[in-house]
Amino acid sequence: MIVTAGLTKRFGQVLAVDHVDLHVREGDRYGFLGPNGSGKTTVVRMLLGLVYPTSGTMDVLGLPVPQRVSAVLPQVGALIEAPSAYGHLSGRANLMLIDASGPRMRGGRRNRRRRVDDALDRVGLGAVDDRAVRKYSLGMRQRLGLAAALLRSPRLLVLDEPTNGLDPQGIREIRDLLGELNAAGTTIFMSSHQLSEIEQLCTRVGVVDRGRLVLQDDLAVLSGPTGRVRVRTPDAGRAVALLDGRVVHRDEDRLVVADADVALVNAELVAAGLRVSEIGPERRSLEDLVLSVTGSGSDRFGRTAALTTGGFSAVVADGSAAPRDARDAEAGRSSQ
Repeated sequence: MIVTAGLTKRFGQVLAVDHVDLHVREGDRYGFLGPNGSGKTTVVRMLLGLVYPTSGTMDVLGLPVPQRVSAVLPQVGALIEAPSAYGHLSGRANLMLIDASGPRMRGGRRNRRRRVDDALDRVGLGAVDDRAVRKYSLGMRQRLGLAAALLRSPRLLVLDEPTNGLDPQGIREIRDLLGELNAAGTTIFMSSHQLSEIEQLCTRVGVVDRGRLVLQDDLAVLSGPTGRVRVRTPDAGRAVALLDGRVVHRDEDRLVVADADVALVNAELVAAGLRVSEIGPERRSLEDLVLSVTGSGSDRFGRTAALTTGGFSAVVADGSAAPRDARDAEAGRSSQ
């Protein structure tokens, strides 16, 4: 669905995206992660032909972009950053204009209202009145942007922070909707700062840091057992003594044991008369994975922070000196 090779983007002397090789397979639910200013939005904009790469290649739906972007975009639904709409018009009127401005659909004008109504229903705005979009809440605007992305039953959905501004119920509704769309054949490519949402929805993740793709794999592989055991016991002190140096971490009644055999550790504790409240293999959370391969985002300015990664180094002092890497590529041109 999406394949990039050596994808690179420079803005003057700033290296925003550095030789990124993405591989999004058909049917994937792909989570695209990274700190603020890491290059995520620049990559997404290049995939949609909104920004041209400095070097490298991109194929979307099997076609080269930007060369064949006019053939690609009618099959792609996209919601990038904050959704845009005519504020003086209703949500329904905005969708009617969007539908009319695109390539001709089967049924054309005759079925336009039905397509718009279906899209509004799917995102929970089916009963919305004719109020102007400028009177919509942030969550309603986000739902409207998603409705616009769904108008043409896309093969590929490209979403940037799709649950921004939604309450917990709305987040769950959108997560369920995206799962249903994926089950029906739509490939999902989404970036989000809500790691719990990515963890619950996505099957594959890519992590970018300072313009580089530092991690890409199936989530099931990345979150597999670490080879250690997590134990919760009210007899933690005695358990530490019994396990004889194998406890690598203790947090009150919770222990992490350097042993891959859960059953063996459990039997050892029980045989010694120790109570076991919980036990199981340790697995790394998505948060742990992301934090282990990324630095701080471009929205963080410490008094003195040394930044070094693969040949890129700089010092940020009082926010006056910006690092010479991709982290301020987006911070300095968020409107591009």
